[in-house]
Amino acid sequence: MVADTAGAVEIRDALARLRRTTGLPVAFGGLVAAGRPQLRISELSGTLTVALRSVAVTSGNGLGGKAVELARPCAVTDYSSSRQISHEYDIPVAAEGIRSVLAVPVVVRRRVRGVLYGALRTAQPLGERTLDAAVAAARDVEHALVVRDEARALLGAARPVPAASEDPGAGAAWEQVREAHAALRALAPRIPDPALRAELLAACGLLTAPHPASGASLAPRELDVLACVAEGATNAVAAERLRLRPETVKGYLRSAMRKLGAHTRGEAVAAARRAGLLP
Repeated sequence: MVADTAGAVEIRDALARLRRTTGLPVAFGGLVAAGRPQLRISELSGTLTVALRSVAVTSGNGLGGKAVELARPCAVTDYSSSRQISHEYDIPVAAEGIRSVLAVPVVVRRRVRGVLYGALRTAQPLGERTLDAAVAAARDVEHALVVRDEARALLGAARPVPAASEDPGAGAAWEQVREAHAALRALAPRIPDPALRAELLAACGLLTAPHPASGASLAPRELDVLACVAEGATNAVAAERLRLRPETVKGYLRSAMRKLGAHTRGEAVAAARRAGLLP
């Protein structure tokens, strides 16, 4: 299973990008607890204390809670004196010494999944350029979480099925497994979290049983391309799925065919399945 902390890596990376692109000295954020309208700040960047770490922000409270409730960016020029927000979290904010703060929600399929904060230690307006950069960072996290959601679904679908002789429905089930395998192979390179990426590739391995006696071996990208081809994808479609150039896909396919001793795409897929490289 994917860990409960899934998404922390993306939040951390987004905060680093936010500070780098805006020059903001402080950034922090976290994810909304599943099934609860509460945000827990878990990632800090540029802070001088740990006052903000693990602060639980309830929807509607403070600046971040307002961003969660409204599902849109919010900002204040001087946090402690602002009349636009409630002040349940003034103590940790003051302990960190921040004043101008913005909060941008991470929204996936109309549900707020997290919040990114950026802050100054002086009371001055945060301009449109800074807000735009924060929104862009939040969009990156949103995309990463969508990919994670797809990974969860595919991991659930990637379950071994009985042999056809044991279950009349196994043929159709194997087609689902093959589809999941191809999708997992295409998705894995897009995962920035190395632990989750390794988990996806391990799941792919559970769906295959390479035969050492076959002597066949393919590079990861050759196998990615062949998995797409096995699902009927053209070179152009495989390139789009794998985020490669069509010419690059052709090169990997030619290399895979040569290693497998195949003369056609179909022969290559059949050979890979005989060798246990594809389900």
